[in-house]
Amino acid sequence: MCLAYYQGKGYSPAFTQAADELLPRLMEENPIVQLTVAADVLCAACPNRRGNECSGTGNASRYDRAVLERCGLREGDELPFLTFAAAVQSRILLPGGRTAICGGCQWNELCGGPGRWAELEEL
Repeated sequence: MCLAYYQGKGYSPAFTQAADELLPRLMEENPIVQLTVAADVLCAACPNRRGNECSGTGNASRYDRAVLERCGLREGDELPFLTFAAAVQSRILLPGGRTAICGGCQWNELCGGPGRWAELEEL
């Protein structure tokens, strides 16, 4: 869900570079992704990553679980990235459910409005 509002800011230059490279690939190539509540490909360059866990606030896994639940998905599900993005858009972002999931996040002020997936329709 965070990628809907990602603006090139991050925890470190390495994280920002990795996210800047990942987002266009996801949007253009629409790969099959496997959903997880552990550290994922986006977390690979995060300085808070310790193995498959986040050493930060511990909120990431809670946020991930809430997103999956609201989208009717489960950890381990595999689907095209844009199908997942469309589900996030229609089931969380459009109805205004984002702040209930992650409104206390340190990056909250960057997130608002419809997000980058506003044109996607749930498939």
